[in-house]
Amino acid sequence: MQAKLRELLEKRNRLIQAGRDLYEKVEKEKRSLTAEEKQSDEARFKEIADLGDDVKRIERQIELEREQAAAGVRSGTAASAGAVADDISEREHRSRLISHAQRLSRFASVSGEGASRSVTFADRGLESRASMAYHRNHESYLRGEIGMQELRALAADVAITGGYLVAPLQMTMDLIQAVDDLVFIRQAATKHVVTNADGVGMPSLDADPADSDWTAEIATGSEDSTMAFGRRELKPYPLAKRIKMSNKLLRASAMNVEGLVRTRLAYKFAVTEEKAFLTGNGANQPLGVFTASNDGIPTSRDVVTGSTTNFTMDGIYDAKYALKGAYWNRPSTAWGFHRDALKLIAKLKDSQNRYLWEPSQQVGQPDRLIGTPVFMSEFFPNTFTTGLYVGMLADWSYYHIADALSMSVQRLGELYAETNQIGFIGRMELDGMPVLGEAFVRIKTS
Repeated sequence: MQAKLRELLEKRNRLIQAGRDLYEKVEKEKRSLTAEEKQSDEARFKEIADLGDDVKRIERQIELEREQAAAGVRSGTAASAGAVADDISEREHRSRLISHAQRLSRFASVSGEGASRSVTFADRGLESRASMAYHRNHESYLRGEIGMQELRALAADVAITGGYLVAPLQMTMDLIQAVDDLVFIRQAATKHVVTNADGVGMPSLDADPADSDWTAEIATGSEDSTMAFGRRELKPYPLAKRIKMSNKLLRASAMNVEGLVRTRLAYKFAVTEEKAFLTGNGANQPLGVFTASNDGIPTSRDVVTGSTTNFTMDGIYDAKYALKGAYWNRPSTAWGFHRDALKLIAKLKDSQNRYLWEPSQQVGQPDRLIGTPVFMSEFFPNTFTTGLYVGMLADWSYYHIADALSMSVQRLGELYAETNQIGFIGRMELDGMPVLGEAFVRIKTS
């Protein structure tokens, strides 16, 4: 897989260089691109973007396999819950769940008492879902192998909150990790786990104290009246998606039902989250970074590109220097653009005739723009007309996400009987918002 990754990177860089050679040729000849050259250029950029997506997918797969190996979890999408039960003991299974929970907690920026709760099963009421028996029965439930009498008895049992209607612990955590892999902002955002409360409140320093005073040895200086504290509050909102599968597919002996449900739900949740983290209006949903708001990022953090239909070198530099230098080298600081925006940026040169965009030359390393990593999302804005947002530079750790770990999968056994299908409804709750305006620079057209 590593060899394939290197091959894709090399092919991508050859295409990038071919584009640069074409632009330099056109520039020397002092002419515009011909119709044929424009068509070829469009096709090349599409191939570059597709190769970049392939690289990211393979890197995610390598990382997931590395995590599975470290946790001792056997890989292979065809392995069913029953096969797992044959190979590992109850004690090993519980140990792996705890290990997985500890890894998850490192991504959730909670402190103090909350940090210890994030990996304690009893405090989340999940102890009963950590067993292999629960795991096997949940798989049977998804396949429709549990009778109605058993379901009624399970639903009446408060201790396990609806029995096998709730996803087993391993499936729940895998789903959350899969969402992290698919959603750009989650990779660097600060995440909070909401367990026993309606939301998360965070104190904010809204105004610093005034500068200290030169004074006499026995004096104390003037009393400060400017320091002020505020609060940012995240309250998870419900998010749900319904999918359908054929009964034939579910009965297939080689089919990993849990894995398929998890993958498709992860994708559907990821798309909705990505859009909300970028453009959500904050009303019963996250507040997006491209929504101007005094509660998040005010318009004072906007920088113009210098053009109504393109980027300029000066506009890119203005954006970088609008962010304080202390943020530049943080691992969570990066540019964010749509693929169409990167196509324009890739052609920009500085006064020394050097390209501002630096494509990745090494596996696992992102592309860079004047030294800062660049991330691409299909959900970033890409309309280039007067006064519209077209990109961002930010320390993304100042976007906070609150997750309520109550992911559940409900099986609809009769609703789609006429079409020989089974429905599944996935539900979770989350909220998100930028909590410090100065950590974000929003780029807009002139």
